[in-house]
Amino acid sequence: MKIYDAYRLGIEAGMTRDLRPKSEVQRILSDAKERYESLPEGQKELFDMEDLWNPYADSRFSVGMEKAKELDAVRLMWGIDISSAEVLLADRLREKGERLDAIIAHHPLGSSKTRFPEVMMQMTAMFQNMGVPEEKAYELVKNRMDEVLRGMQGYNYNQAADVARMLDIPLFNIHAPADNMVEEFMVNKIKEDQPETLQDIIDSLMKEPEQRMAAKCNSPPIILAGNPSDECGKIMVKMNGGTSFSKETYAALAEAGVKTIVAMHYPDSHFDAAKEAGINLVISGHMCSDSIGVNLICDLWEKEGIEVIPCSGFTRFSRN
Repeated sequence: MKIYDAYRLGIEAGMTRDLRPKSEVQRILSDAKERYESLPEGQKELFDMEDLWNPYADSRFSVGMEKAKELDAVRLMWGIDISSAEVLLADRLREKGERLDAIIAHHPLGSSKTRFPEVMMQMTAMFQNMGVPEEKAYELVKNRMDEVLRGMQGYNYNQAADVARMLDIPLFNIHAPADNMVEEFMVNKIKEDQPETLQDIIDSLMKEPEQRMAAKCNSPPIILAGNPSDECGKIMVKMNGGTSFSKETYAALAEAGVKTIVAMHYPDSHFDAAKEAGINLVISGHMCSDSIGVNLICDLWEKEGIEVIPCSGFTRFSRN
């Protein structure tokens, strides 16, 4: 399998796990095609052509895309966060004789950095599934998305990508698709284990090797708001959507009957808002939960004969 084909496989696997109806995902692609076709010729060269097939603005091939369409994917290096340091690490490993065909980041960088908040609209489906009215769900997500988009404009988005370009190492990232994978995984886990208390949720999470490894590093899943013996009630799993939602969302979720949220992490400012709304908060762990989503894509690659070297917060466990 070529490097670029492996990248596409990861994106497309995540598309099949999108919470939104397939028709809505297809509409995003159709709208992108219309935008492209309506552009004057002088503007078409600036258009992000990946928008025509990839609905996730937070997942892009940033360096060496054309080269990656010709090169075999045999051994790749994947980290949750890739900085210039990890790119230099890859180059150093190559110098020592190790094969590394490309570098993959989970979190956005390069071409995906400034636009990544666009994927937050996925949370509207999550909220609607919990019982929040459609218009209210859209309002909550749109306001928060616009806030995060404004905050992205000052980033040095190409720092690591420039290093990869100078060292001629293909670089891409897969964010929302991997988060879609772990979202489905965690939702199914809750359905299967049927936890009754918050401690039951912790016990369920601790069955996974990623969470157990995190616990060995003193970062286990924890109950942030609530007590171990508290009943779970209606549980919402929040693994995708790019980043955290707004504080105002807790009141809407409580009104919809949500009693407990399981998420990778929460801003500290959300603690009081959740308690005021009467919602329990469980932290599944950021690096370990991201690792589950990444591992599920790596498992698909493993079946194609691709080896993945983990780094930068990613712990590799195969479920094949």
